[in-house]
Amino acid sequence: MTKVMVALSGGVDSSAAAYILRQQGFDVAGVTLKLHSFSDDAICDAKTICDILKIKHYVLDLQKDFTEKIIKSFCSFYLSAKTPNPCIICNELIKFGLMLEYALNSGYDYLATGHYAIIENGDNEYKLKLPKDLQKDQTYFLYRLNQTQLSKIKFPLGNYTKQEIRTVAQQAKLPVASKKDSQEICFIKTTYKDFLQNTVTDFNKKVLPGFIVDKYGNKLGKHKGLIYYTIGQRSGLGITTAEPVYVLKLDAATNTVVVGTKQDVFSRVAKIENIKFISTKHPKEFKATVKIRRQHKPAQALISNDIVLFDEPQASITPGQSAVFYDGEYVLGGGFIA
Repeated sequence: MTKVMVALSGGVDSSAAAYILRQQGFDVAGVTLKLHSFSDDAICDAKTICDILKIKHYVLDLQKDFTEKIIKSFCSFYLSAKTPNPCIICNELIKFGLMLEYALNSGYDYLATGHYAIIENGDNEYKLKLPKDLQKDQTYFLYRLNQTQLSKIKFPLGNYTKQEIRTVAQQAKLPVASKKDSQEICFIKTTYKDFLQNTVTDFNKKVLPGFIVDKYGNKLGKHKGLIYYTIGQRSGLGITTAEPVYVLKLDAATNTVVVGTKQDVFSRVAKIENIKFISTKHPKEFKATVKIRRQHKPAQALISNDIVLFDEPQASITPGQSAVFYDGEYVLGGGFIA
């Protein structure tokens, strides 16, 4: 019998994933990650689900790795005036890196999660595809997965809508059936600004006030520190101008916030770095639709080496976020916006 270890967060999606796989006849066990001080509730909820489903439950303590690979990276991005998406890096290195390795080393054939995405195997390659429920689509966070990882992963929720999954959980009498979806970043319970202040050593020496300037370098006022601002921001700048202005750039080299008009926020070009592709076969230059944020409507672009050239200007292209390439329903890959 095929053995599948399911990543259980204690929420409805992962719990339903375990139930569905068990109904499909797989030998299922649950594993919950201990990543930070907020993990204990998830571990408790996941243990309850495993007891109900009569499956084994494992706890994998990755606090040290999570701190080194995710939290320090998160802080480093902000200190270098970039806006990170830690879930993308966590999926690549923690969930489908160390946790997948743990599952395989423990004698399981696959790792399954409650992500809304579909894995297809065709043309001798694994493909990552949009799920049935596009409102819950999580492929944007999964673009860094490779062929080896995809060959050992199951996404049982890909062909369900969220409402269908809640119904499955209700019919299975899982106590998490009506549990609210988790929001935002798992290791932050207040604001990211408070988190950085409490986490970064010598915060007040590293986050310094500076000047807000226009695109010509003229000083318009002062800022509190680059981490408090984001590309496209309009309110909360604390300056008076003849017309509304928006943040165009956070310049770490000069410690300045550069502002301009709404028209200035739009750009056709994004330079990207640390690019990953799903397929082992990909051209150096190709057309695709590209998302620069999870909620961004995919836009047509030409990708040439490390440059994304959009057909139409896009608003607030933000360093640190990811540009993810799509060919219709399929994810091609992506990279970090530099």
